[in-house]
Amino acid sequence: MNVSYNKQYVGDVLLVQLATEKIISTEVERVGDFALLKEAQTGEVKAFNLFNASQYVGLDAQGNVEVTPELVEKLEAAILANNVSLSLEVDFSPKFVVGYVATKEKHPNADKLSVCSVDVGTENLQIVCGAPNVEEGQKVVVAKIGAVMPSGLLIKAGNLRGVDSFGMLCSARELAIPGAPEVKGILVLDEDAEIGSPFEIPTR
Repeated sequence: MNVSYNKQYVGDVLLVQLATEKIISTEVERVGDFALLKEAQTGEVKAFNLFNASQYVGLDAQGNVEVTPELVEKLEAAILANNVSLSLEVDFSPKFVVGYVATKEKHPNADKLSVCSVDVGTENLQIVCGAPNVEEGQKVVVAKIGAVMPSGLLIKAGNLRGVDSFGMLCSARELAIPGAPEVKGILVLDEDAEIGSPFEIPTR
């Protein structure tokens, strides 16, 4: 689940995305303060807008909103109050984690891309990476599918020049780390960083 709120530019509307895949054909159903965005072919709710959001969740945030158990509880109460037929299944696992580049191979169709197998503790992810400094044996920051970058970019499964990719290896600049160097390349962590542990983005 990804949530955003910007009262100044959008109004008192909470935007909630439930799925990372693109909706092929959108069907909108209005129920009370909810606008449900459905996949027309299947009827599955992929996203919803909650109008008069401050009455339900009381947010001061501008932009991306952290998804917490407390927020989900308030959304579930709003769903119940509006008699909406919807259940929320939320993954609270960390989306930015320490990964270990187990293997790196040249992309078969692109000279400047590498295909990496990255251990994130619970699984190995295939990630296509264009960073010039990526190498086997590095510990790096992995943005998993569903992660929202500081820029607002949502990380989705993708296909780069014919090779599937399930996440992103991050640079310090992409993570908006204060004082990040301008040079291209992923952020390489210290050897003692624990594989699979959450990576907390430093703030000013």
